[in-house]
Amino acid sequence: MSSKLTGLRHWRQRVSALFQDHEIFIRTHGHVRFLRVSAVWQKRVALIAGAVLLAWAGVTLAILANQMLSSGERAEVAAQKAAATAAEARIAKYRDRVAETAADLEERQDQLDEWSETHFGVEPAAVTPEAGTEAKAEPATLETSAIDPNLPPEAQALARIEKRQERFAARLLAAVNERAAKAEVAVAKLGLDPRALVRNAASGRGGPFIPYRGTTGKAKAFGASFAALEGALFRMEVLERTLVAVPSGKPADVLMLSSSFGYRSDPFTGAGAMHAGLDFPGPLGTPILAAAPGRVVFVGQKSGYGNVVEVDHGQGILTRYAHLSGFNTAVGAQVAAGQQIAKMGSTGRSTGSHLHFEVRLNGVAVNPRRFLEAKADVLEVKDDARQRVGALAASRTAS
Repeated sequence: MSSKLTGLRHWRQRVSALFQDHEIFIRTHGHVRFLRVSAVWQKRVALIAGAVLLAWAGVTLAILANQMLSSGERAEVAAQKAAATAAEARIAKYRDRVAETAADLEERQDQLDEWSETHFGVEPAAVTPEAGTEAKAEPATLETSAIDPNLPPEAQALARIEKRQERFAARLLAAVNERAAKAEVAVAKLGLDPRALVRNAASGRGGPFIPYRGTTGKAKAFGASFAALEGALFRMEVLERTLVAVPSGKPADVLMLSSSFGYRSDPFTGAGAMHAGLDFPGPLGTPILAAAPGRVVFVGQKSGYGNVVEVDHGQGILTRYAHLSGFNTAVGAQVAAGQQIAKMGSTGRSTGSHLHFEVRLNGVAVNPRRFLEAKADVLEVKDDARQRVGALAASRTAS
């Protein structure tokens, strides 16, 4: 303690030694003045100067600190602004992606709607009978289980719509494949080649390649599931329309045949000959009925056949009714199965009143018995196909 006091006295003495009383003599125009500067006054001036210097240093330090803080704040503000700009850019990009995704989903839905209307004439939800019950049986978690929870709410909503579309497309594909498989079996039982029918129908397509770009202007595709669905719908359409076009209705209400398809002895010469149809004998004027729905493409006379009516049923199938005594239709008329189109007669190369009935597939005569004697299971599939095609035609007429 005594050493500290000694040290303080020492420094006080050294500071006091800096301030000594001074006497200053000033001579002006022969007059001498005496100016005395005391040590106490010097100390006061030094103290004031030190205080001023200390205040100036404090103010300077404050300004420097403020400038440093301001530059830091400016840097922080600039960083925040840059981050906000980047965030705005990301948001704009995200909005563009969301808008593009929404446009894609809308186009996918439009395509599903078009396919449903084109092939079934109904809204998509009504295409498959099990669609409603399946939707009720599905837990709500199925719509969200495969969706990334980190996605924003808007993206999650679009993802749920996409999942629903994919599930509907899968149900529709299963239903279409089931119908097509039944039609394929029925067509095969009629002696026709289902694969050849689909292949021939597909061979009549073409046009320049124009990539699908949709409303966004970017080349895109709906995916493999939609491509599979398109192929399945085309196959179902070809096979079911072929079934509908098959002439399975009896062309005349008679009890027997007088001549079958294939080899026979010619009734006029007795020589071996090819008979391209079936002969149904009956009274003159017996009503002749369309064996399937179609469009009348010929009414008139043909050499050897006499009076003839030909009906085009589509899918390359045509029926010919010959040796007629009169007509009940005209070229261009749309006829239903079982509708009267002519009267039985014995015109042309004929030995008596009968109907010569032919079925031609792509211009080649085939045995009509395979169609007229179709089994009940084939007729059931045909009736189902006819109901779909008929309902589709009715909906188009109503619209």
